[in-house]
Amino acid sequence: MASRLTGRRVTAARAPSGAPADVTLEGGTVVMVKRGGAPGSVRAEVAGLRWLGAADAVRVPAVLGHDERWMVTERVPTGGPDGTAALRFGRALAALHAAGAPAFGAPPPGGPEAAYIGAAPMRNAPAADWPTWYSEHRVLPYLRAAVDAGALRPAEAAPIERVCARLPDLAGPAEPPARLHGDLWNGNVLWGADGEVRLIDPAAHGGHRETDLAMLRLFGCPLLDRVLAGYTETAPLADGWRDRVGLHQLFPLLVHVVLFGRGYTERAVAAARGALSG
Repeated sequence: MASRLTGRRVTAARAPSGAPADVTLEGGTVVMVKRGGAPGSVRAEVAGLRWLGAADAVRVPAVLGHDERWMVTERVPTGGPDGTAALRFGRALAALHAAGAPAFGAPPPGGPEAAYIGAAPMRNAPAADWPTWYSEHRVLPYLRAAVDAGALRPAEAAPIERVCARLPDLAGPAEPPARLHGDLWNGNVLWGADGEVRLIDPAAHGGHRETDLAMLRLFGCPLLDRVLAGYTETAPLADGWRDRVGLHQLFPLLVHVVLFGRGYTERAVAAARGALSG
């Protein structure tokens, strides 16, 4: 597969179970080979990587070849996080967001409307304002799916529905659409051995910049205070952004409820209640 997509002979391969394969090409170049999990997922990921890379801000692995089911990217040698790299990452993330998007919900150029966040479907449909878009195209579809699957009870859904009804008042000052990674949890942040951070596995779209920052906090990110320091010195955040973290975490938490069940329900409900009380 790597040979066909890159035009270079494969000399070695290592394929851990459930993970992209490390493949060595003729000449010693090591690449990553990844199989798409659903129709259109490779096209969405490739378009996202290229759109993020076009901002010339946060670095992403280069796409070396792809078709509808497979993609080949450069392999990033990784090291450990350090304060200097974290500060640079924060500054670069601010520059990525500032590169902007045509609209909230806009997909990357060439990317499909029917995209994915991890293994979950995610619809990229443009809208004029963030509160309407976030409610209609992010929170409510997953809330309904979670209730239908029995992973979230109707009584537990009530505070989340109240958040959606009050989003225009809870969202903070209006901002232009930012160019988001869209699935920026710590597992998609590679601390390169060269001291530069790369981002992988995007669910890229036009959105609110606080969403990426809330995702970094959701499951923990090394040196997050340094990342935020670099970000805010480059692009200060609107007053009250800390009170809105739970609001922006609501969508990824509902994704986890749908994918993994009631283990995430309590956190989703707590995020909604926190947003209402903030």
